[in-house]
Amino acid sequence: MDSSVRDLVIIGSGPAGLTAAIYAARANLSPLVIAGLAPGGRLTLAPVIENFPGFPKGIDGPTLMKSMREQAERFGAAVVSADATAVDFRTRPFSVRTEEGSFSCRALVIATGANPRFLGPPREKELIGRGISTCATCDGFFFRDKRVFVVGGGDTAMDDSLFLTRFARRVTVVHRRDALRASKILQQRAFANPKIDFIWDSVVEELIGEKVLEGVKLRNVKSGEISEHSCDGVFLAIGHIPNTEIFRGQIELDPEGYVVTTNVTRTSVEGVFAAGDVVDKVYRQAVTAAASGCMAALEAEKWLAAHP
Repeated sequence: MDSSVRDLVIIGSGPAGLTAAIYAARANLSPLVIAGLAPGGRLTLAPVIENFPGFPKGIDGPTLMKSMREQAERFGAAVVSADATAVDFRTRPFSVRTEEGSFSCRALVIATGANPRFLGPPREKELIGRGISTCATCDGFFFRDKRVFVVGGGDTAMDDSLFLTRFARRVTVVHRRDALRASKILQQRAFANPKIDFIWDSVVEELIGEKVLEGVKLRNVKSGEISEHSCDGVFLAIGHIPNTEIFRGQIELDPEGYVVTTNVTRTSVEGVFAAGDVVDKVYRQAVTAAASGCMAALEAEKWLAAHP
């Protein structure tokens, strides 16, 4: 147990958590970042990022996250490479338990992110960045004049499909049911778009390709029939799972498990703030996560000043 009480602990080391650390450190709050056993968040899986401001030639995810961590540490942030396993917001100061010990703090920023839901066929995660994508707005540009598949039937799937028609030659939506769950207006736009077609009652059974994706095998859930299709990309649009299990019962979460906030970053517990994809179910971009991390740090600074 670390007996000292810190001003601020930040759980998470993606763009939201590290931006919060940079701003908090520059405000002399000496923040502690609980980075997790896989520091840097999901951005470390990105082979190239071309839409983060300031990098006209692009930058790979690991390099960007390494630079953000070094920047936070330069200003005095401390980083612990351990997973947070439990929190206690019922008493003050707050406490956070990790495999490396427990830490106490007066204020806390939750920046634990969200993980995309995956389909489950072999080698799916190995092909991330090599034909498999979980972010159409991030990767759509790379599929200009290509044929791509979008898996899902909700609003995200329709939004992604419509967005991808700006680049792809053909967009095929694969849905496990015979009707979409998306809002009617998005359905109408998708059905009316000549670049979009649909394969109903089907799931992805197998991914074809060794080093890069070359196609998919689909299984019809009603007939069991297997069909093979060549394609250049598959976009997963079946939802995300926010990393909030350790906060359940201690802070307000919405039905999907995302942290509920007011005034952008304030949670239901005074002195606890949240930023990044653990809050954001709409944009999910590195730059928006970083922006909310900045806001969380500024809000924490104001809160700490008002509660000496």
